[in-house]
Amino acid sequence: MIVLGIDPGTASTGWGVVELEGNRLSTRGHGCIVTSAKDPSHVRLRRIYDEARLLLRRFNPDVVAIEELFVNVNVKTALAVGQARGVLILAAADLATPPFEYSPLQIKMSVTGYGRASKLQVQEMTKVLLGLERIPQPDHAADALAVAICHAHNHTSALAAVRTGTRR
Repeated sequence: MIVLGIDPGTASTGWGVVELEGNRLSTRGHGCIVTSAKDPSHVRLRRIYDEARLLLRRFNPDVVAIEELFVNVNVKTALAVGQARGVLILAAADLATPPFEYSPLQIKMSVTGYGRASKLQVQEMTKVLLGLERIPQPDHAADALAVAICHAHNHTSALAAVRTGTRR
């Protein structure tokens, strides 16, 4: 199974592709879709959408996993990230399986076994689980790989939920 994990953002959307063969995880690539703050929001969203579509064609994933929105103090930022998530979900809409969404707590729990793990702990475990020599860079790409790992760890229960119609 090939999973495209996404850490949405308007300035930098992280992406990471992992492959699960049996119980072995490996990475196929990672990076970021970067937009300029000088561009209007519709141009930035179009770039995120177009780049996501290119990633889908390049890696042909079986499924897309997206980090859920974490609402912090800045509502304006949360709205912008929500718009980015929307175009990412739209880009993934052509896949046979709809995108899966995971909260930061679920991702941390799945990758480290501890829901309150630090960002560094998640990145270190991502490196270990994928057999990498160093923590993936940039940070948003490492986060996206963690999203993909989370889905890979949870795919059996997620597939069962799709079949029974209990998936959210």
